[in-house]
Amino acid sequence: MPVEEFVAGWISGALGLVLGHPFDTVKVRLQTQTTYRGIVDCMVKIYRHESAYCLAPFDLIKVRLQNQTEPMAQPGSPQPQYRGPVHCAASIFREEGYRGLFRGAWALMLRDTPTMGIYFITYEGLCRQYTPEGQNPSSATVLVAGGFAGIASWVAATPLDVIKSRMQMDGLRRRVYQGVLDCMVSSVRQEGLGVFFRGVTINSARAFPVNAVTFLSYEYLLRWWG
Repeated sequence: MPVEEFVAGWISGALGLVLGHPFDTVKVRLQTQTTYRGIVDCMVKIYRHESAYCLAPFDLIKVRLQNQTEPMAQPGSPQPQYRGPVHCAASIFREEGYRGLFRGAWALMLRDTPTMGIYFITYEGLCRQYTPEGQNPSSATVLVAGGFAGIASWVAATPLDVIKSRMQMDGLRRRVYQGVLDCMVSSVRQEGLGVFFRGVTINSARAFPVNAVTFLSYEYLLRWWG
């Protein structure tokens, strides 16, 4: 059922993104900025001064928009650098060139290639372990397996996720890293090994509910069509 699986995956993925986007914004801020004292402080400041943008279809544009600290347009307040995803993409292309739109692409690939395997292996393994032979996994099993699959993949992904986010913001700050390795070495030299685990708590907190809902909706949509 390739069409049904595609549609089910698309809908469940969209639900997961809607649920997870606010947490993702906090995660990116903690990874790329040092002005927050922790997760709660970051969430409160974002809520008080800004509005989370849920517009960007591409990861680079998403990160740039999430890192805007200017409040939404108010009389007398500075205008945001980017007015939206299209304006953001056009600005990056104009100021950083075509390659600027692909900044952090290698780190993104290195992050996602192994973690996707961890993601699905964890989910399938937990479902098989707690489902009787010949039966479909229960809703509770799907929720728990999906949640822990999300946590496992994000714990593994966070170090390179930090590097990806930093490289994506690099062009804006005019502090050009020579590549993934240079970004890693520079980050460790300045902030220590702990830099690789920035955002791991918010990643895990976001991952459980988002991926639990994603897999549950995916399984139910397949059964409904099936």
